[in-house]
Amino acid sequence: MKSAETLSTRRLQELDAAHYLHPFTDHKSLGERGARIIERADGVYLWDSEGNRILDGMAGLWCVNVGYGRSELAEAAYKQMLELPYYNSFFQCAHPPAVKLAAEIAALAPAHMNRVFFTGSGSEANDTVLRMVRRYWDLKGQPGKKTIISRINAYHGSTVAGASLGGMLPMHEQGDLPIPGIVHIAQPYWYGEGGDMDPEEFGLWAARQLEAKIIELGEDQVAAFIAEPIQGAGGVIIPPASYWPEIKRILGKYDILLVVDEVICGFGRTGEWFGSQYYDLQPDLMPIAKGMTSGYLPMGGVIVADRVADTLIEHGGEFFHGYTYSGHPVAAAVALENLRILRDEGIVERVRTELAPCLQSKIARLAEHRLVGEVRGVGMLGAIELVRNKQTRERFPDKGSTGTLCRDLCVANGLVMRAVGDTLIMSPPLVISPAQIDELVDTAWKCLDLAALKLGV
Repeated sequence: MKSAETLSTRRLQELDAAHYLHPFTDHKSLGERGARIIERADGVYLWDSEGNRILDGMAGLWCVNVGYGRSELAEAAYKQMLELPYYNSFFQCAHPPAVKLAAEIAALAPAHMNRVFFTGSGSEANDTVLRMVRRYWDLKGQPGKKTIISRINAYHGSTVAGASLGGMLPMHEQGDLPIPGIVHIAQPYWYGEGGDMDPEEFGLWAARQLEAKIIELGEDQVAAFIAEPIQGAGGVIIPPASYWPEIKRILGKYDILLVVDEVICGFGRTGEWFGSQYYDLQPDLMPIAKGMTSGYLPMGGVIVADRVADTLIEHGGEFFHGYTYSGHPVAAAVALENLRILRDEGIVERVRTELAPCLQSKIARLAEHRLVGEVRGVGMLGAIELVRNKQTRERFPDKGSTGTLCRDLCVANGLVMRAVGDTLIMSPPLVISPAQIDELVDTAWKCLDLAALKLGV
């Protein structure tokens, strides 16, 4: 097949079904219906192979923060490919893009975090967390501190360690996971699990599950607590205001590390550079990815607090961990340019002062729809809970079918939102305009109306 050959949608779908295994996909179902072929993108819009324009309300997969079609990022990749397309960071070597990027990220991170370990993805970043946390405690002379506490319904990637750190039962069931040394506590999901409790009371209850688990296991066995500032793939679970202060109080009592997974919240999504800054947290490790390059090239990393990095460095000895593409020069060059755009164009500040308030006020109107039990959001993140009965929070039968119906109606009408069970979630590019936010909300309302008709409510 010639690379320049133009193929029809149907032919591309046939080749896709015959050769391409997709992530998180029922391949039998996909083969029967055919994949949607996305051909190009610009700004906040996608175009498929049939010419349909679609507003990307998910920024790709939480990542295209500066929007599509930024020629500066393509040019940064091209220039770096001509100069140094690849070299590794093994063999006591470094190259300018990775060195500069580590320094730039350290300047943006909380003041006590000054070093970065680069990976190829967020999943690899969380694998690195597991290795680094256990290495830290070994060097501190406490090798028994191996257990990491995470949360039910958390998402930390789909590698063996990442999926184990995450708390998603379907992933665990398919892989005999989690691996030993990882346990899970309740998530701070008030709408779905808070029952008749006041939200702040529930937030305290959920946070105190951490202390209960530490006491159950023994402080001398617990290495770290890992959590997303806001659970993204779990359904944009925003903890009650009481949650993080209580977590901080508990962590202040015990000698365990705090890992804040910033793969989704990092690089402006909350209106701060990192979700840790939004919630005033003091992490020991921060996995990052996605918005670091705005998805233009794959890259991840772990920002490491001084107390952890200094321990790794001062004790000497090799840390037997790393990746062929750690700090890849082309990805690093793109990340540097992406950070420049975010900084020089004031995108993070505009999210905080203008776009996030705009998005949150406008999506809040969707709570008036008869299918919607709750709308919640922070920054450029939002969730819409779909219910049969607004007063009792009763869901529709066949869990997840209503979310899937609404998601498919949205795509058919020119809007990408994601369904997590019967919750619709959104994470638009940080460069979306107020007029495009209106388009997003108007389309969502229209699709909720269409879903209500199909459901007979």
